[in-house]
Amino acid sequence: MEEMESSVIRLSHCQKNIFCFSVPERCPSCGDELRGSRLQEAPVSLPSPFTNGHKSSCCLLIAPAHDNLHRDFDGTSDLHTGISSTQGLVYNYTQSGVRRDQSGWEHCVSVPLVRPDMFHLMDQWDQYLGRFSEGPMWDPVWHRFNEDNHNCFSFCLNFINSVLAVEGRSSLSRDAFTHNFILPRMRRVSKFTTLYQHIQRQQYYVVDGQEDRQ
Repeated sequence: MEEMESSVIRLSHCQKNIFCFSVPERCPSCGDELRGSRLQEAPVSLPSPFTNGHKSSCCLLIAPAHDNLHRDFDGTSDLHTGISSTQGLVYNYTQSGVRRDQSGWEHCVSVPLVRPDMFHLMDQWDQYLGRFSEGPMWDPVWHRFNEDNHNCFSFCLNFINSVLAVEGRSSLSRDAFTHNFILPRMRRVSKFTTLYQHIQRQQYYVVDGQEDRQ
C-alpha cells in the first residue's frame, strides 16, 4: 500500500470547507488570495484512521492480507486480522499456525479492546494471549486453516470471547462484533482514502460549509 505521507488539512473560506495537503495561494472556490490572509478559522489537520499496530497495545488490528499485492483497504481486497500484546507483538493466525510478528503491521486499523483504567486485565493480557495462541485449535496438526470458518478472524474473536468469559461478561457473535466495532472504522477508512486520493489527483476537495464534515 502506498504510504500516506502527507497530512490532510481542512480550512474554511467563503462558506466552503476546503480539504488539501497545504494551504493554496488562492481559494479554489472564489479565487481570493489565501496565504497571508485572515481565514475564517485556523486550518485543522484531520486525524488519520491508520495506526502503527506495533505501537498499539491490546488491540484488534486489521491490515491488508499478504496476498493483497497493493496492500489496499479498498473494500474488495482481502484483509488480515491480529491481536497486539502490551508490547506491540502481533499474534495472528495463518495456514501455518499462529505467527508472532514484530514487524509488518505498521500501517493498519486498530480497535482498542481494553480501557486504559482496566489495569488488572492489562497485567494478564500477555499471559492470556500467549496461552490462548498455544491451544490445539490453532495448531495446524490438529485443525486446518479454513478461509470461511477457521481463519484469522476466528482466532481474534475466539480470543476476545475467552477474555470476556474470564471477566464474567457475555460473548460477542461474529455479526455483532463486525457491525459494532469493525464496520464503523472501515467506513471511516474508505472515506479518508477516497478523500486522500482525490486530493492527490486534484490538489484539493471543496464542499459547502453546511455539509457534514469529514
